[in-house]
Amino acid sequence: MNPPRRQKPAAQEPENPRPEGPGPGTASPGARPAAGAAARFAALPLRIRVLALTVTGALLAGVAVAYTVGAARRAEPADPVSAFGLDHGQLYFRSTGAGTGRVARLPATGAAVSPAAHEPGRRTTGGPRCDRFYAAARTGLCLTRRPGIPPRSYAVVLDEQLREKRRIGLTGIPNRARVSASGRMLSWTMFATGDSYATTSFSTRTSILDTRTGYLIKNMEDIPLTLDGRRYHAPDVNYWGVTFARDDNTFYATVSTAGKTYLVKGDLHRWRARTLRENVECPSLSPDNTRLAFKKRVRDGARDPWRLYVLDLRTLQERPLAETRSVDDQAAWLDDATLAYALPGKESGSSDIWTVPADGHGSPALRVPDASSPARVP
Repeated sequence: MNPPRRQKPAAQEPENPRPEGPGPGTASPGARPAAGAAARFAALPLRIRVLALTVTGALLAGVAVAYTVGAARRAEPADPVSAFGLDHGQLYFRSTGAGTGRVARLPATGAAVSPAAHEPGRRTTGGPRCDRFYAAARTGLCLTRRPGIPPRSYAVVLDEQLREKRRIGLTGIPNRARVSASGRMLSWTMFATGDSYATTSFSTRTSILDTRTGYLIKNMEDIPLTLDGRRYHAPDVNYWGVTFARDDNTFYATVSTAGKTYLVKGDLHRWRARTLRENVECPSLSPDNTRLAFKKRVRDGARDPWRLYVLDLRTLQERPLAETRSVDDQAAWLDDATLAYALPGKESGSSDIWTVPADGHGSPALRVPDASSPARVP
């Protein structure tokens, strides 16, 4: 922790301060020196005058940028106290319509479309403002990006009243957020470069936080990786989309290298990971810890490349789900039978939350319009 900054003592004003500026009826003492300075400057060689003007302009531009940044930061409103906390039986999400970016909630009534979901006035609003959100047990995780020069990003750990407990400065664009079922382990992924998994021109940075010990893994790319039975090292390794098992030690994630993606299973205590199979992105572990939902690339290119699948961890058999649209999201389990995910909405920049049965049958259903980042607190 940095020591507190020592305050400078206030300056003492004299009892009879001298008036500033010239008195009435007197000539300005600075008039003649100013004229002389202008004459001396005009007498300088052209080269020196250009250099002086260039340096002066650069200094003024720097002052203007510093002032703009400071003004933007001073004008940035602080998030108000959340109007609600984390309660059982609620579906939490990020509003993309009215109150854009703020966390809201509705009763979690299973996969059926809730009548209240179609009436924004009936959803409970007033949560913190987030770009990505997830919650479990008594812990929330809010990834936020604030404007500025440069923009600033944070991972904000929230308590059961959705009050800030810890704030971690980040670089990049918020992309994935997960909390373990116990609320102890947190993970988030940021785009360090690029902003889409549909292309190969991106780089990610994935972190893991143990809220019980406070230990932070800033970048999990250093974890020893075993690929196809052999230790693997490469400069292009990227991890994203972590999901935790109930023991708060085992985790699954996506790793990409050499143009391919793999599902990895990791061990935090032993600090190691190994690949299980190819072509798995954004895994999400079921509440009973027996299956993984994931998005699978089914076609090349950036146009509609993915489809949702579920993998049985005992048999390693995969099954496509009834949702045939391309889903670029880390699906969330509402229960052992239902998955929720976001798809682009009708308005530009908006999204809707849909649900689909996890057994491959049934059909997709609209769950919450103008929403993203679904998370059910059982």
